[in-house]
Amino acid sequence: MSLEATVNNREEDAELTLGAMSTKRDAGRHVYSFQDYKCTPDPIFALESDCLEKPIVVDNGSYQCRAGWACGESRLEEPLLVFRSAAARSRGAARSESHVGNDISNLEPLRWTLKSAFDRNALVNCDIQELVFDYIFMHLGINTQGHVDHPLVVSEPPCNPLHCRQMMSELLFECYGVPQVTYGVDGLFSFYNNIITRGLDPPHTGLVLSSGYHCSHVLPVINGRLDAVNCKRVNVGGGPSAAYLQRLLQLKYPAHQNAVTLSRMEELLHQHSYIALDYHSELEKWRRVEFYEQEVHRVQLPFSGRVTGVCEERSERKAQQLKRLQEINNRRREEKLQEDQKRLQTLLAVQELLEDGSLELFHRSLMELNMDSAEELQSYIHKLSVSVEQHKITLKTEVSEMEPAVDDGNVVDSDVNEDSGVVQPLFNVAEYHQLFVGTERVRAPEILFQPSLMGEEQMGLMETLQFVLEQYPPDLQEALVKNVLLTGGNMQYSGIRERVQRELLAIRPFQSHFQVSQADSGTLDSWFGAREWALRNPSGGPGWISRQDYEEKGGEYLSEHCASNAFIPIDLKNTSSASKHTNLPDTANSDNVSIP
Repeated sequence: MSLEATVNNREEDAELTLGAMSTKRDAGRHVYSFQDYKCTPDPIFALESDCLEKPIVVDNGSYQCRAGWACGESRLEEPLLVFRSAAARSRGAARSESHVGNDISNLEPLRWTLKSAFDRNALVNCDIQELVFDYIFMHLGINTQGHVDHPLVVSEPPCNPLHCRQMMSELLFECYGVPQVTYGVDGLFSFYNNIITRGLDPPHTGLVLSSGYHCSHVLPVINGRLDAVNCKRVNVGGGPSAAYLQRLLQLKYPAHQNAVTLSRMEELLHQHSYIALDYHSELEKWRRVEFYEQEVHRVQLPFSGRVTGVCEERSERKAQQLKRLQEINNRRREEKLQEDQKRLQTLLAVQELLEDGSLELFHRSLMELNMDSAEELQSYIHKLSVSVEQHKITLKTEVSEMEPAVDDGNVVDSDVNEDSGVVQPLFNVAEYHQLFVGTERVRAPEILFQPSLMGEEQMGLMETLQFVLEQYPPDLQEALVKNVLLTGGNMQYSGIRERVQRELLAIRPFQSHFQVSQADSGTLDSWFGAREWALRNPSGGPGWISRQDYEEKGGEYLSEHCASNAFIPIDLKNTSSASKHTNLPDTANSDNVSIP
């Protein structure tokens, strides 16, 4: 038996032990509850005079989109809009019937109609992306007809395929008529922001471990530029972790499968999960009942307080059905008893003919009854008499059981006494609707380091980091590990920094030095970095793409800067020689470099 299976069995035994404890002891434990966040519609902001011709910063994530102004005003230092980058649009519906972002108050009823502009982290659906931009521009107060007179700073994934960038540029320049646009990697914007915050002057060398909703990346930055050839992607993020947690709890609580929704699992993942310093040692701790009792999180599912009433109604319905069945059976027994008594009287009348000496009439009656002799008649009369007596006794017994018993002047229904355990349940209804989240707190986020736990045949994040480091000489490895940044919405678990430090200590040579830092706000750091870059690099300078550049060099063109991808143009006449010239690895076809 595997270690996890043993832990699961021990965890179930611990739950049974805890369930048998006294109510007073249970009352001392803290029971968490799901927030079930409901989105509120975003207000439509008025365009202020300070924001005229200022850049708009859009952190266009595959899970969440953040938008705001790159303006020096203190009140605009944070994004004005933070919403889920998805649209609820049924097939054949008009654009006016589509709901975007925070206009969708509750995602769960509409989850199967949600549409995203991304496949994992790559842009594939421009129609949904256009709805997202419409939502952003409308709520930021931009009401110019047919064009947007503001430069745009837009984030894109590492090693973005050229075709995806071409679709985005075509949408921005052709549909919205923006004057200029710049693209940058969200993880590199976060790296740039942390360098500025720590008072360091770019360019800088370091490693960025970025983990989002769909996938995670290892991004080596050398002298302020992304080494696109050696950056790698792991197809594990917050979304697969939440789906894995949902599967674990649905298997553990099959009676609550509908209540274990993906939105609740995302809340559970980010508020109750943590990264273990040593995964197997942590599982060994969970095998102890004392540790389980102390660390398990009991999360209350919503339930109706009318459960007892439902049980009473169900019990009453069963009692009525049983009473009707008994009445039907008694009626049938009475009919059968009447038939037997009538036949018995007939046979006794034939026997009296024999006693009176009417032999001729007696033999004629025997022939009508299909009998051969008086002995057979006597035997049949005896059997029928016994049967009639038994039917009478049975009927008397059942009638006495159906009548209410009188005890000290109070009427007591015997069926109610037998079913009292159903009417008044012996278990706590609220506790029945609780999730005991034990080892799942560790197992769900652990797939970031061990994707094999959920059946993914790929390297974990730290194995990928080790593979990336091996591509460089020792002196450059030393420079990279001295500045390791953890960023992204899926890098906010408690204990993740200590786990990465422990793994790096095992990877690096003896007495080597490294430093691991964690972004202050993993979800907003990339937007802050993009805003800081736009403030330090005015539009029209290096890194910006003008409409003239778009028309002359194509939609896939990228003006490189410290937080952007590496632009590797493709020579369509000789693609093979171009690939050989750039020394691309074998993983280039799996979006590890900026080649579509």
